[in-house]
Amino acid sequence: MKKLVLLGALALSVLSLPTFADEKPLKIGIEAAYPPFASKAPDGSIVGFDYDIGNALCEEMKVKCVWVEQEFDGLIPALKVRKIDAILSSMSITEDRKKSVDFTNKYYNTPARLVMKAGTQVSDGLAELKGKNIGVQRGSIHERFAREVLAPLGAEIKPYGSQNEIYLDVSAGRLDGTVADATLLDDGFLKTDAGKGFAFVGPAFTDEKYFGDGIGIAVRKGDALKDKINGAITAIRENGKYKQIQDKYFAFDIYGK
Repeated sequence: MKKLVLLGALALSVLSLPTFADEKPLKIGIEAAYPPFASKAPDGSIVGFDYDIGNALCEEMKVKCVWVEQEFDGLIPALKVRKIDAILSSMSITEDRKKSVDFTNKYYNTPARLVMKAGTQVSDGLAELKGKNIGVQRGSIHERFAREVLAPLGAEIKPYGSQNEIYLDVSAGRLDGTVADATLLDDGFLKTDAGKGFAFVGPAFTDEKYFGDGIGIAVRKGDALKDKINGAITAIRENGKYKQIQDKYFAFDIYGK
């Protein structure tokens, strides 16, 4: 009888092994220099909206999140060589990027804006940017927009490795301004001591050619992970977890229409 019980227990344990073996950790690439979406706490840990959303999605999918830090312009190359399984780092869904990766449905959507010295007048035609030094994050949609739209108007486009480096040079007067996500600029710069004396100027930028259709999570071409993540996004939107995370960082609906 003891042997039968033992054999039965062994059979059950063997049957349960594939369940755990299949649950491989999900390696997620992120640039932790983009507050309030992702940044480093004093103890070195990653914090922010993107990070919390990623952990909520992993919890919903019942997989372990392993976060891999990478500079933004190295995220897609890292995905392609399988260093990571997904990119969750405020990456806009654009037609150009779709040539290299697949995207999930959006998990938020905000416009881009230009920040310069408070009181600077910039019309919708942006002619006032001629001769101005504008900082952009290298490899971002904002760099492409700036080079294709602002540079022909006479603006000098200066690429940087991170948005935090741009803030330093804007504050120090080495740059006249920067173009980036409006929420990022508001929380990460304008509401800080370094951002005093600066403000949004000119129009909001929403051209889908450059800014796509919201912010999504990138996966490798043809990867079934996309459908799993889409299911998890829908689930956390419906069960209230998304709103709970959103309200921790923003006083408005960042998901958009």
